[in-house]
Amino acid sequence: MNRMFAIASNTFKENLRDKILYNLVFFGLLLIGGSVLLGSLAIGEQGKIIKDLGLASINVFGILIAIFVGIGLVSKEIEKRTIYTIIAKPIPRYQFLLGRYSGLVLTLVVNIAIMTIGFFATLMLAGIGFDGGLLKAIAMIVLELLLIVAVAVMFSTFTTPTLSATFTLAIYVIGHMTEDLQVLANKLENPVISWTFNALYYGLPNLGYFNVKGEAVHGSPISMNYLLLTTSYGIAYTALLMIAASLIFQRRDFK
Repeated sequence: MNRMFAIASNTFKENLRDKILYNLVFFGLLLIGGSVLLGSLAIGEQGKIIKDLGLASINVFGILIAIFVGIGLVSKEIEKRTIYTIIAKPIPRYQFLLGRYSGLVLTLVVNIAIMTIGFFATLMLAGIGFDGGLLKAIAMIVLELLLIVAVAVMFSTFTTPTLSATFTLAIYVIGHMTEDLQVLANKLENPVISWTFNALYYGLPNLGYFNVKGEAVHGSPISMNYLLLTTSYGIAYTALLMIAASLIFQRRDFK
């Protein structure tokens, strides 16, 4: 376990030296701050626009960080050929993978926290109040990002960085369209296509569950029961993805 923590700490330090990470966070904060200008163009809707753009910025730039950093967790070790040194050590491969994942999660949480502070500072400067609904929405964003990181890590164990990024982005897009897939599956008469859409609906993660930004922006209540169920769903799906990633990584031949 100590080795896994050491790997997580080392991964976190490596990510802090990544210039792309700082650029993404900078542009995220810039967009959050710029939402004040856009909000001023809409009379009476400034608060909603700033909240909406702020949450969207945290979500989008969080996804970019999760994908572009997550796909390199394993591929970087392979390119540098340090993977041979790592697998030669008396440490299970799954611990190495979990350590890398934990390090990226820590990096992601820190960057989301920075953008959240910038978001709340923007609300305060604009004289707009905020409530617990915004924190709940951000918590759901973080949970969604943890799942996306697991997806990126799983693909990185057996594909190239380019394909990993493509597949992960595809999962993210489709994950927000699963409800539409089920509707199409029920309307289509072709049984093969209908079965395929149903398989995608039940097999892929339904990321729409984590999207409560609209409720937070408009001040609609977000029940604690819903949050608990969604959290359980996210944790369970993430665990399955990491188990699959560990099994794939364990069987991969690096010779």
